Amino acid sequence: MFEPFLRAFRAGGLFGLVLFFGAVSVTPSLAGDAAAGRDKAAACRACHGLDGIARLPNAPHIAGESELYLIAQLRAFRSGERKSELMSVVAQSLSDDDIADLAAWYASIAFTVTLPE
Repeated sequence: MFEPFLRAFRAGGLFGLVLFFGAVSVTPSLAGDAAAGRDKAAACRACHGLDGIARLPNAPHIAGESELYLIAQLRAFRSGERKSELMSVVAQSLSDDDIADLAAWYASIAFTVTLPE
């Protein structure tokens, strides 16, 4: 799991880590299709909204969230590693492609934040 990280550090010290994380952070979509994810997100709309802004008080906002994070969480719900009364059931029906597409869609949503004065 940490092997690429360790390899980068051994190869170039701090500079190697900077290059490693720079390459990871500019990696385009993880093979998910955002357009397909938008269509599949219809099932997510009631709780998370098509725009990723939660409609229910106990559902998280997922717009603009990291694609890696979304994939990891959906897989954790599907495997039972992470539990939620609703998401554990919903995730059971998701294929790896569904998860990648949904993550690509929600990660592609841009939003802005306004801090209070």
